Amino acid sequence: MACRLLAMRAASYLKISAPYRGYATVLKDLKYADSHEWAKIDGKLATVGITDHAQDHLGDVVYVELPEVGAQVKQGESFGAVESVKATSDINSPVSGKVTEVNEELSSSPGLVNGSPYDNGWIIKVEVSDTNELGSLMDSDQYSKFCEEEDAKH
Repeated sequence: MACRLLAMRAASYLKISAPYRGYATVLKDLKYADSHEWAKIDGKLATVGITDHAQDHLGDVVYVELPEVGAQVKQGESFGAVESVKATSDINSPVSGKVTEVNEELSSSPGLVNGSPYDNGWIIKVEVSDTNELGSLMDSDQYSKFCEEEDAKH
């Protein structure tokens, strides 16, 4: 219990939303899709990855299929896949635009998606073509609630 309390205190200090159940970390300054991808918006650039909740459900990631730099992605549509010991899952883009960078490190170290889903495990960077789409994404509180409701159904 002391460990959980310490983790909650650390999460609070780092401005991370940590629900009591503690099943997944949700960062405050990101936008979330209902298919469990996140986007960190910096002007017209979005860094995209899969959420802690998603990687936790997938299990150990063994392969990440990446798009080409320059590829067009569309909000809600698949641009790649994550393969784990349990399953293969499509990765859908939370935003539309042009891929400006892919995380090449994932080719040799796909486990970064598990160990650091919001930092070193990012997947692509996208030049956002329609910032109005961001309004359809969830904030951290909405996403936490969405995950709790989804998990309660299973």
